[in-house]
Amino acid sequence: MNTYKKTFLLLIICFITFIKANAATVDTALTHSDAMHKDIKAVVIKPVGYSTGKKYPVLYLLHGFSGNYSDWITKVPAIAGLADQYQIIIVCPDGAFAGWYYDSPMNKEWQFETYVGTELINYIDKHYDTINDRSGRAITGLSMGGHGAMYLAFKHQDKFGAAGSMSGVVDVRPFADSFGIEQMLGKYSEHPDTWEKNTVINMIYLIKPNSLALTFDCGYDDFTFKVNQAFHDELLLRKIPHDFTIRPGTHNWEYWGNSINYQMLFFSRFFNKQK
Repeated sequence: MNTYKKTFLLLIICFITFIKANAATVDTALTHSDAMHKDIKAVVIKPVGYSTGKKYPVLYLLHGFSGNYSDWITKVPAIAGLADQYQIIIVCPDGAFAGWYYDSPMNKEWQFETYVGTELINYIDKHYDTINDRSGRAITGLSMGGHGAMYLAFKHQDKFGAAGSMSGVVDVRPFADSFGIEQMLGKYSEHPDTWEKNTVINMIYLIKPNSLALTFDCGYDDFTFKVNQAFHDELLLRKIPHDFTIRPGTHNWEYWGNSINYQMLFFSRFFNKQK
């Protein structure tokens, strides 16, 4: 091997080493839910330079209907770079094919509010160097996960200081016959009170102005646009500060892959204000 080839090979090795040393670490954690009596996987993205002794804020990033814990890192691998950029741990839970992040009154085997809102948080805080406080914890998600993020944040304000939603189903009632929601809440015609109590737009009374930092957005051509607009109007009526953004786009990964950039900036600014 001549000197040129040796030098070129050395440069490649150095470049690969540099990339590995300057990139987020993506773990698949095997967590456990006592409420559902089973192990559940979650993706955990640690930012570059992660080290014990330093405490990191955490963003819980929820998937949508028919997805799973690996959706975000598979469909939008650039989120690892966002973890690096903002020095935030990103946790992607599993909410099942149609778990809707509810504790289902219909089926005790589906207790995803307890899992994500309590059990997973306890696991992450135990196994990673986190800011173990609402000031260092935010939650967002897409579609079903947008509903889940707002739902969990509204009900667990002691756990989350900020919440977001991308194309979120923030009112489940117009979709009563779709997306497996009735498996979690029962049929709307038979259990209307359950639906009314467990749709996000009806839960705004749980929050006070500035009790949660809120951001949500939706594409203008998205089928959830009307419920997001109504959610925005209701927050305005109740004088709850929030960021609401309408962009061109529809209900797809191209939209969400773009949206997460702006939401990460929002959450980073929230975390920095808490210092």
